[in-house]
Amino acid sequence: MQYKCRAVDSVLIELLEAMGAVLIEGPRGCGKTSTALAKAASHVRLDKSPSMVQLAELNPSEILKGETPRLIDEWQLAPSIWNAVRHEIDDRQQQGQFILSGSSSPNIDEKRHSGVGRIARLRMRPMALVESGASSGSISLNQLSIGESVSATSKLGYKDLAEQAVRGGWPALLEAGTRQAIAFNRSYCENLYEAELEAVVGVRHNPDAVRRLMSSVARNISSEATLQNLAKDIAPAGASTEPKTVATYLSALNQVFALEELPAWSVSLRSRSRLRTSSKLHLADPSLACAALGVGVDRLSNDPEYFGQVFESMVIRDLRTLAGADFGRVYHYRDNTGLEVDAIIEYPEDSKWAACEVKLGSSRIAEAEESLLKLANHRVDLEKVGKPAFLAVITGTEYAYTLPSGVHVVPLGVLGY
Repeated sequence: MQYKCRAVDSVLIELLEAMGAVLIEGPRGCGKTSTALAKAASHVRLDKSPSMVQLAELNPSEILKGETPRLIDEWQLAPSIWNAVRHEIDDRQQQGQFILSGSSSPNIDEKRHSGVGRIARLRMRPMALVESGASSGSISLNQLSIGESVSATSKLGYKDLAEQAVRGGWPALLEAGTRQAIAFNRSYCENLYEAELEAVVGVRHNPDAVRRLMSSVARNISSEATLQNLAKDIAPAGASTEPKTVATYLSALNQVFALEELPAWSVSLRSRSRLRTSSKLHLADPSLACAALGVGVDRLSNDPEYFGQVFESMVIRDLRTLAGADFGRVYHYRDNTGLEVDAIIEYPEDSKWAACEVKLGSSRIAEAEESLLKLANHRVDLEKVGKPAFLAVITGTEYAYTLPSGVHVVPLGVLGY
């Protein structure tokens, strides 16, 4: 299959020009190896040969020989490679020497150097709609601005979006039918329950407990569910589950990149409002939430409330990917007055920031506009953080347009980078 361009391609090139090595991290199956191979001059794949893993542990310098940039795929299978790469970068004193890719983070090792100043980290995720070709990409997220109007038409209807959420953004499914995609996602989850956490992270676990936790996370997707609530939700009848057990499993899901919580935005306020600091729950892809609950296209389409949660998670996945093409990071905002904004994007240059609300349908666009304007005009200290680059409502509707207030309404089906 021909390589399909990804939003991180330009970021990978830029990081290779600046650093000795780049570590590409992300969930299994999101396309890390294909992206790395497209830029690598030579490679070794440790997951293909146990003898290579043994060689990497015993004589890592031998593994590092080859044209640069050299890819070491699934490097975490031989953790000693990390320090070897760091020392080799110090010796060569050149940029763009290595690409490391991995589907899990090894447990903390005090002997392993952080890699600061030598190895850059790059997060990959399953495909955004524009990467898979489902979105036209006619409106660039990173070029939106206040004062300029937008106009475009999405070809994705309500049920099309439900299908995209259930299928997910896995590159292996680009040419698969929806039934095959559902089977793939169900198998992906079962592998997490039965093998991935124990084999990769080393967590001793009860697969049924992990299965219940994934279902609970899926039910609470796009929310700020607490450890206590999750523990109550997954406890077997007549028994209890300790919050610390839930925290252990959540940490393990984070380590294999199946879970990616959305942190709260830390910002200077000019009002007396107090910021909430809880993260929102999001899985690596909305398809995992659907698979964990056995939700197909029809069931999702017929449950607008839950579809709204899943749609928000799909938008967050895409915003993270698209903003990441400009090194942006995504957060959420909530304060003690009840004001919430689903996504805050921070860009590193000039402290640029933007805010987005997510609404599946058109009936709550006015409410979303009000929240965005309240945040920008009455909550944030603009003297310290500057005016927002743009305010937008990301929707599941047909048309893109700009409201008189300057807030953009942008269907996910036209959003690009």
